[in-house]
Amino acid sequence: MASAAEQLAANLNFGVIAKATDLKKRIWFTLGALIVYRLGTWIPLPGVDPHVLGDLFKQSGGGILGMFDMLAGGALHRMTIFALNIMPYISASIILQLMTTVVPSLEAVKKEGEAGRKKINQYTRYLTVVIAAFQAFGIASGLESMSGTRGPAVMMENHMLFRFTAVVTLTGGTLFLMWLGEQITARGIGQGTSLIIMAGIVAELPVAIRNTLELGRTGALPVLVILGILVMAVVVIGVIVFVERAQRRIIVQYPKRQVGNKMFGGESSHLPLKVNTSGVIPPIFASSILLMPVTIAQFASQGGPEWLTTFTAIMGRGQPAYIALYLALIVFFSFFYTAVVFNPVDTADNLKKYGGFIPGIRPGKNTADYLDYVLTRLTVVGAFYLSVLSILPELLISKFSVPFYFGGTSLLIVVSVTMDTVAQIQSHLLAHQYEGLIKKSRLRGRR
Repeated sequence: MASAAEQLAANLNFGVIAKATDLKKRIWFTLGALIVYRLGTWIPLPGVDPHVLGDLFKQSGGGILGMFDMLAGGALHRMTIFALNIMPYISASIILQLMTTVVPSLEAVKKEGEAGRKKINQYTRYLTVVIAAFQAFGIASGLESMSGTRGPAVMMENHMLFRFTAVVTLTGGTLFLMWLGEQITARGIGQGTSLIIMAGIVAELPVAIRNTLELGRTGALPVLVILGILVMAVVVIGVIVFVERAQRRIIVQYPKRQVGNKMFGGESSHLPLKVNTSGVIPPIFASSILLMPVTIAQFASQGGPEWLTTFTAIMGRGQPAYIALYLALIVFFSFFYTAVVFNPVDTADNLKKYGGFIPGIRPGKNTADYLDYVLTRLTVVGAFYLSVLSILPELLISKFSVPFYFGGTSLLIVVSVTMDTVAQIQSHLLAHQYEGLIKKSRLRGRR
């Protein structure tokens, strides 16, 4: 199986994909959905002057608000119908996952299998509506405080109508993206939510590179710094690919058993544990949690109370409080999400059920403790790796005034999502090859 997958990956080309009709349909559906998403990031919010808002964003943007705009594909500074992007849905998912570990009733629902998963997804959608409406109202109130206080008016004069329009439009935009992500996951290729975030990052990359080169041309940014950033990007991509593919393989032995005069079993296998089990989830979750209060505060600070201005200044780019909180959330979600996706006790029970054991480790509780010990050490390494990648853009912006957030976090999202999508394409192609072999064998059998 491994050799077949490697050979398929080596021969992966457009000709092979063209022969797989179902895969081709999935790819076209995914591309079409992402194009729809990008078109929506250019449709302005009714009642807002995007040009005036863009100028104000350049003056006061930065910090986590700049990161939010990067994840939203520029929809925030243009204040479009997708300005909230899919972040409220991610925030709702985080809250529900946390609640399933502390609320017994939700934990019981989660254990109901497919029916429980559907209920949790429905609760997540309801909570997404609440969070999106709350954030949309905060943004609308912030735009009201900005209107007329710093130059030309940002929005229409009828504030009540604007609030209603903004809340309905921004909430509807988030719900549409949530639905679009689910459709991509079900009918397309890859994980829909991650692909939407990746599409926003990649779409803003040409503009970010152009602005950086323009600063180099005018002398505002040294050429050596630009070259250093390019070299760093290549090195970071290499490190991401290496770590994301790195595994700790635990040997699992299965005992021999005799059936009649024949011996079966006795083979050894391995249990692969990824170094970064949580993947891109911790940085995305951490950003989503921070974005909920900070985005509203940064908009509302324009002409608002002094404590909001102080709060947004503390949470600005490169500020120690923001960096410390961001890193703490990344470490927390690294351990939390790893515990969600991998349960050492269940794995040890399954090994014991099928007669497997780790050499030198007694089955049952000892195996679970050993797996937990190995996984904890791997998670420490993975959390450190994610923390270093996530802090890179902040250092670049605060030390060298690099005018974009295309650093470690965004590179991690782009590279990881690309690798996962390519892996899914290879899986579909492998299944297509096997289907072709089965059809040929059936035809030969009929002859």
